[in-house]
Amino acid sequence: MTRSWWGWGTVEDAASESETNELVARISALLPGHDLTDHPPPDPAALEVPAPRITPPGSLARRCSADPVDRLGHARGKAFRDVVRNLRGEIGNVPDLVARPREEQDVIDLLDWCAGAGIAVVPYGGGSSVVGGVEPRFDGPVLTLDLTEMDAVLEVDPIGRAARIQAGALGPRLEDQLRPHGLTLRHFPQSFGFSTLGGWLATRAGGHFATLYTHIDDLTESMRVVTPVGISQSRRLPGSGAGPAPDRLFLGSEGTLGVITEAWMRLQQRPRWQLTASVSFGDFPAAVAATRAIAQAGLYPSNCRLLDPAEAVLNANTHVTGGLLVLAFESADHPVDAWLERATRIACDHGGLVLGTRARSDSGTGDAAGNWRSAFLRMPYQRDVLARRSMIVETFETACTWAEFENLHAAVTTAAQQAIARVCGGGVITCRFTHVYPDGPAPYYGIYASGRWGDTVAQWDDIKTAVSEAIHTAGGTITHHHSVGRDHRRWYDRQRPDPFAAALRGAKAVLDPAGVLNPGVLIDPIRVAS
Repeated sequence: MTRSWWGWGTVEDAASESETNELVARISALLPGHDLTDHPPPDPAALEVPAPRITPPGSLARRCSADPVDRLGHARGKAFRDVVRNLRGEIGNVPDLVARPREEQDVIDLLDWCAGAGIAVVPYGGGSSVVGGVEPRFDGPVLTLDLTEMDAVLEVDPIGRAARIQAGALGPRLEDQLRPHGLTLRHFPQSFGFSTLGGWLATRAGGHFATLYTHIDDLTESMRVVTPVGISQSRRLPGSGAGPAPDRLFLGSEGTLGVITEAWMRLQQRPRWQLTASVSFGDFPAAVAATRAIAQAGLYPSNCRLLDPAEAVLNANTHVTGGLLVLAFESADHPVDAWLERATRIACDHGGLVLGTRARSDSGTGDAAGNWRSAFLRMPYQRDVLARRSMIVETFETACTWAEFENLHAAVTTAAQQAIARVCGGGVITCRFTHVYPDGPAPYYGIYASGRWGDTVAQWDDIKTAVSEAIHTAGGTITHHHSVGRDHRRWYDRQRPDPFAAALRGAKAVLDPAGVLNPGVLIDPIRVAS
C-alpha cells in the first residue's frame, strides 16, 4: 500500500469514482451554487524542495534520507489546512532529513548529534497529527525522527496480560503481533491504521471506545524514554503511590521532553460477544439526558455516541428530529445482552425509540449503527475529496461537565455559525459525543462550508479561532484527544495553570538543555548555556 504524500491514508484506499460522485452530488444538494471544480494534487517530484542544510555524520548517514518526496511526506500532518496547502503546492518548511532508527542506540546517537549541532528534532510516528504537531513551523535546520522501523512486540506477559512494545508500531502491525496470543490493546482511534503506539502515548490519544478506558493513559503500565540527558525507564507496576508518576510527565509531552522508544502496555482478551443498537430521539436535550444516565449507570458501553440530527443524516444516513444514540457492548468473558437491554431501557425511559439491534458480526447493511461505523472510517478520505473542491470540512473537539454542556454547546455553535456566515456565507455545523464520562461528555463538532479556492485555509483559521475562543471562555478544554501541537498552543497557554507552566518549563530545561526537541510545542525552550 502506498501512503498518500498530500492527504489521508493510502492511495489505494482513496475515494473511488462512484464514492466521489455520490459525495459531490450530496454536497451540491446541501450547498447549491458552490463551485465544485476539482483541484488535483501536484506531482511532488515537480515541487522545488530546498536542498538539505545539514549532512549527517558517516555513522548515521545510513539511517537518514534526503529524498525530496520523503521530506515532503514528513513535513505536515493530516489536518484540513495541511491537505489544502499540499494541494496548492505550498511547500513551506520541510525537514532537512528524515531519519529512521532501527534500534534504541540509533535514537541515542541521533539525539546526541542534533543536540550538539543545534539541530531541531521532530519525533514522528504515523504523521496523522491534525494540530500541527509534526510540522517544523520554525527557522533553522530540522531532522524528523521517524520511528516506524522500531515496530516489534518484544515481550508478552500472558499472566499479567501485558506486552512490551516498540513505539514505532502502527496500529495494525501491533494488533497482528498480539492476535496469536488471543490478546488486544483495544485502542482503536480513527487514525488506527496510520498512527503508532509512540504517537498515541506522546499525544494522550483517545481511542474508539466511548467509556471506561478511553485514553491511552489508562492502558500504560510503564514507559521507556530517551532524552538528551539520559534514559527514563519507569518500573512495571499495576499501581503505585510513590510520588508523582514518572510516566505522567511523558504522556502527552508531544516529543518535547524525550523520544518514547517502548512501553509495557496493559492488554485484554479479544472480545467474543458484541452487540450494537441504535436509538432515535425526538428531542436533543432528552437524548443528552439519556446519554448522561447511561454514562452514570456503571454499564460501561464500548460505544455510546450521540449524534445530533445533522450528524445523523450526513454520516449515518438516518433522519431523526432530536438525535441518534449508537450503543455497543462487548466482552471476552460473558454475553452482553443484559447490559444492552438495560442501556436501551434507560434510553426509552427518556423518550428514545430503539431502531434496531444486531450482533457486531452481522453485516449491518441499512442499519444506522452500521452506517455510522462505515462512514466513520471513510470520513478522512471523503474530507480530502471535498478539500479538493474548495469545501471547508474540518472538526474540533472538547470536553466539559454535564452541568456546563448546555451553555458550552450554545456558545460554540453560535460562534461557529456566526464565523461561517461571516467568512463563507453559510454552512452546516454538526455535533456528536465521541466519549462520555460520569461527570461529562466530549462533544466533537464538524464544519461543512463553502470556501473559495485559494482562501480556504485562511477561512478555516478564522472559524477555528472563533470556536476555540468560545470553548475556552465557556470552560471547556481546548482539546479532549487531538493534543495541543502548534495549532492549539495559544489556548493551551491560557488553560494551563501558571505554576505548572513553570514546572514544565523547568523539566524542559533539564531534559532538553539544548532546546532541540519539537520546538514550539507545549512550552518554549530555554537553551542552557554550555
